Amino acid sequence: MSDTDGKKPLGLGGTPRSGQVKQSFSHGRTKSVLVETKRKRVVVPKPGVAGSSSTSSSPSHLGDPSKRPAGISDAEMERRLAALRNAKAREAEDAAKRAEEERIREEDRQRRRDDIEAKEREERERIEALRAKAEEEERVKAEAAAAAKRAEEAKRAPAAAAPAPAAEEVNTRNQSAAPAGAKPGLSPRKDRDRDGGGDRDRNAKAKTDDARRAGKLTLNEALAGEGGRTRSLAAMKRKQEKARQKAMGFNKPEKQVRDVQLPETIVVQELANRMAERAADVVKSLMKMGMMVTMNQSIDADTAELVIEEFGHRAVRVSDADVEHVIDSVVDTSENTVSRPPIITIMGHVDHGKTSLLDAIRKTSVVSGEAGGITQHIGAYQVTTDNGAVLTFLDTPGHAAFTSMRARGAQVTDIVVLVVAADDAVMPQTIEAIKHAKAAKVPMIVAINKIDKHEADPNKVRTDLLQHEVIVEKMSGDVLDVEVSAKTGLGLDELLEVIALQAEILDLKANPNRAAQGAVIEAKLDVGRGPVATVLVQHGTLKRGDIFVVGQQWGKVRALINDKGERIDEAGPSVPVEVLGLSGTPEAGDVLNVVETEAQAREIADYREKAAKDKRAAVGAATTLEQLMAKAKADQSVSELPIVVKADVQGSAEAIVQAMEKIGNDEVRVRVLHYGVGAITESDIGLAEASGAPVIGFNVRANASARQSANQKGVEIRYYSVIYDLVDDVKAAASGLLKAEVRETFIGYAQIKEVFKVTGVGMVAGCLVTEGIARRSAGVRLLRDNVVIHEGTLKTLKRFKDEVKEVQSGQECGMAFERYEDIRPGDVIEIFEREEVQRKLA
Repeated sequence: MSDTDGKKPLGLGGTPRSGQVKQSFSHGRTKSVLVETKRKRVVVPKPGVAGSSSTSSSPSHLGDPSKRPAGISDAEMERRLAALRNAKAREAEDAAKRAEEERIREEDRQRRRDDIEAKEREERERIEALRAKAEEEERVKAEAAAAAKRAEEAKRAPAAAAPAPAAEEVNTRNQSAAPAGAKPGLSPRKDRDRDGGGDRDRNAKAKTDDARRAGKLTLNEALAGEGGRTRSLAAMKRKQEKARQKAMGFNKPEKQVRDVQLPETIVVQELANRMAERAADVVKSLMKMGMMVTMNQSIDADTAELVIEEFGHRAVRVSDADVEHVIDSVVDTSENTVSRPPIITIMGHVDHGKTSLLDAIRKTSVVSGEAGGITQHIGAYQVTTDNGAVLTFLDTPGHAAFTSMRARGAQVTDIVVLVVAADDAVMPQTIEAIKHAKAAKVPMIVAINKIDKHEADPNKVRTDLLQHEVIVEKMSGDVLDVEVSAKTGLGLDELLEVIALQAEILDLKANPNRAAQGAVIEAKLDVGRGPVATVLVQHGTLKRGDIFVVGQQWGKVRALINDKGERIDEAGPSVPVEVLGLSGTPEAGDVLNVVETEAQAREIADYREKAAKDKRAAVGAATTLEQLMAKAKADQSVSELPIVVKADVQGSAEAIVQAMEKIGNDEVRVRVLHYGVGAITESDIGLAEASGAPVIGFNVRANASARQSANQKGVEIRYYSVIYDLVDDVKAAASGLLKAEVRETFIGYAQIKEVFKVTGVGMVAGCLVTEGIARRSAGVRLLRDNVVIHEGTLKTLKRFKDEVKEVQSGQECGMAFERYEDIRPGDVIEIFEREEVQRKLA
């Protein structure tokens, strides 16, 4: 049976063209299929029909009505034929337009090809010219070398030597046999070799040209579509450039070895940039090491060092702290230093007259404007004495809370003036000031103030100072002492003279021609001026426009204001100034350093901020789980008083926080949630509301929005201007968190004589009050053989049949215990009262 089973293949009539197609299946099976194709029918109109239809107005052009489909009128047939004619006309127009566009595109392509071939031809001609020039130079050099060699050989040959006649004859024959144009002295074999070499050079050159042109895309090759993949135009240009450089004698430059700075961690992309390598190559190298990283991931320094060595560079290990190396550490020599004013710090106990003494020296009245008559800020002033000497004074607070301020004043000073009141002698803050001066290793001058009072006793002051190893000159010691009176001005000239003498002994010098360095005495946040720092310049000269870094902040000096409120352009050594232009409020005690660029200052500040953050995180992370559990268990029995503190200057805020930390005991403590400088803001109110804490403002006020927010949220804001009042109020509030102390007072004893059972009441003891008084509201204990067996309250207290409140000593009464009936004759009832006593923090 055939594949067609004797059936005729399907078709649509006509004379089809048939063929067979062999189909292949799996397992080696095949099948022949008969395929037919139908030729497309082309309708050719008869000659003369179109012309007759266009000229004739009769309906004969509509065709034979008998062959027309049913239901089609002459008008409909006319419309259909018109649409067909319009379609054919549009198709002809489109075909003509496409042909025109194709022609334009072909011309454009041909023009581009011509341009490319012209450029290639020019490039080839240029390369050929360069090559010919190089060959010509080589040929000239070779000819010059050969001529020099022949001249040297001719000089060496003996002048008397003559060639043999036979040799001349042979030479003559050889020259006559040589071809025309050959140089004399060359054998025919050499000429042949030279000719053969020329042929080989020509063949090699032709082969090179063919090889160079083999990869070029020509029009015939593009239209033929054969020959496989061809090289791109860019590849051909690169090849020609390489050939040109080779012909010119240019070699590939050697790889540059770089010193790559390598921090503790580095991003792969940054590592590639520092090595001037492709990031993909670095990633590939890391993947060969078994590290699946991307170019945006960080790697450690050891891995990065291996990569750097693999690429042939040198790794230079650096640390994050190296950013601070830009701060100049200039070593001053005696040649570049000049004398500077001494820095004198006034220290002593509160209310011993430190600020009044300084006012008397400066002829001002600072103390009259201070709240509570006490100094609560550290102040810096410059004084010019009558003999023209310039002195820089630092006035420190005497209150116990300002320990850090006094310590800062002692660290930056040259001389400490210890002010002791003659009528008060040595006090706690006087002792603390002595310790600060000894720790700073600076000389001390004792000023015994208030000498004008009747009860003044300067010898008692000198004697008390002996207990603290301060021996004044009048007691055969080496510490200078002066008796002064800030009120009358007595002894001020002598004090200034002693200070000048001590400064002359110290021989204080500094270099004004270097980058400025100073210490922050105080810092605050001013509403109109922003962060302001009081800086005491120690080295160099601070100028307007200098870029500096101080602690975790940086800035550019916008203005310098001296202690008299005047704007100045520069400040030399030992000059206190207010600096404007900081990015934030620095900590008091931070060191100010001038750097060259803003980028360096910002980088150093960011590093210090990150280091401080890591240090805080490390303190919390070092706590173990057991320590956390123990702390949580201990905190259950501790009550906390949270507060938010805002102060006018950084030193005051720091002093308040330190004073708050000292308030409390094992049961209650004060917790400062947040402290800062500047006005009270809405964010402070929000924090206080979330923690249920009051907001304490020290010499600052809340702005309008903060006041409105506090009223809405019910947050208490307290304002203070004297640190005494602040500490006392917080201590009183913390005392309110203490549990009241319960005290027992024994008021009487009663002895049970007889026990009765009363219906509806229970066991009732007939008692005799032997001592004190028995009250119905008091607590009772039942003692049996002097052992307490029950403690509770009385259910009833009767005398005869009446319920009474109390029974006096020596009288009989009836007592019944609340929910206890195991009473016996002979037992003793102890009667007592409890009272709660409110405790206070010491």
